[in-house]
Amino acid sequence: MSTEMGLPPEAAGSPYPREPFERTISVHQHLKLSAYWFATNFLWGALIPIMLPGEIKNIAPHMRILALGILTPLSALVAVVVPLVAGAMSDRCAHPLGRRRPYIITGVGITLIGLLLMALVYRARTPIGANLGHEPHLWQALGILFTSPTYLLFMLALMVVQFGNNIASASYSGIIPDLVPPDQRGVASGYMALMSQAGTLFGALGCGLLLTHHSESFKYLIISTVLGGIALITVMGVQEIPLKEKPTPMDWGQYLGSLWIDPRKFPDFAWVWVTRAFVMLGFYSVVPFLNYYLTDVIGFENPDLVASILTGVILLFASISGIVGGILSDKVGRKRMVYLSNTAMALVGLGFIFCVAWWQVLVVGILFGLAYGAYISVDWALGTDVLPSKTDAGKEMAVWHIAMTMPQTIAGPVAAALIEVFGKTVSFKGDDQIVHYTLKGYSAVFILASACFALGAYFLRNVRGVK
Repeated sequence: MSTEMGLPPEAAGSPYPREPFERTISVHQHLKLSAYWFATNFLWGALIPIMLPGEIKNIAPHMRILALGILTPLSALVAVVVPLVAGAMSDRCAHPLGRRRPYIITGVGITLIGLLLMALVYRARTPIGANLGHEPHLWQALGILFTSPTYLLFMLALMVVQFGNNIASASYSGIIPDLVPPDQRGVASGYMALMSQAGTLFGALGCGLLLTHHSESFKYLIISTVLGGIALITVMGVQEIPLKEKPTPMDWGQYLGSLWIDPRKFPDFAWVWVTRAFVMLGFYSVVPFLNYYLTDVIGFENPDLVASILTGVILLFASISGIVGGILSDKVGRKRMVYLSNTAMALVGLGFIFCVAWWQVLVVGILFGLAYGAYISVDWALGTDVLPSKTDAGKEMAVWHIAMTMPQTIAGPVAAALIEVFGKTVSFKGDDQIVHYTLKGYSAVFILASACFALGAYFLRNVRGVK
């Protein structure tokens, strides 16, 4: 038996060698297995809370809420579609490196190309609407955005990043069901939560510091280096046994029909999918706009570094509770951990409404991080526990992944609309026009997010096959 992360030799007799280890996986092997999760979350930890808000503020200063609220969901549409194809193709891949690793390598390469394109477009940007002399109304703002070469090219480059990242992530999602025994998936999910939160933490903090002290090109170079270098640890450390024979050609019509996982036949999978979707809807209603909340409500003129610190604090405490929560979930049950964590998120999330000082935001952030980390620690394990099939993990985890990506296509426009509908104030600093959005708008978003977290806990009660 290999000492690396892989499958036992006896599993190779099947055309789909998927049976997991019949042994305990070491800490070292868990870290190699979950290293990719650090890499991809470093990328999004830098992009979503820090880079995209900061760059959109410079690209479209007078319509930043609307521009960000459109950019995020349109790019996320790629993340809804791509995993469905990439996951299935990785299930049937007969490459000598195994089924998952060729797609991880390809996806990371495309992501690096997308980051290069983003850097080039941003460097050559032309600010949108800077000379209007007035605050554009909604339809005028939409027209300006969708006729701006800078905005459209920046969105296209971000879609390339999404395309590559989701090829890699969809295939990677099949690794835990492939290789980890059911009684160790809580621990594996805990390590994934730890690496996820650590990656996002270092991505956010690093990006905040780079924005302060370095050029845009250097920032993209660092992100690309970390993404490629850390992903290589998983690619080199996970040893897959390739398929013995090439599967028959894919019947795409039959496959597309198989994507419908009947909730009447697999109710546990359906309800876990729904609970995850609600939690992600709440999460992505808030996270992209935290940077602007710190400007408009708390009063920071240059919030990039402060936003990175807040994100870092939240994720630091999420990392602490994440590894503990994953271990506990194997003992006390996944559902209890979700009930506790989601209820805490719903209550604590409302605390941002009442913050008037930076220290108060930090306290609420710490409490929210502890709750969120406990949820993320069992999220992956809960999903793998209720998979309908043991032979199509890549495809089914891709369907599971949609519960995270589809809410992003809804959350951005809804949150942006709520912030916009409660109005804004316009002031002048010299000749510069300064736009601030109101506390009422952000409060509506925090209330929406808390309701989603609570519904995520409520609907989990319908899951019967997981304790």
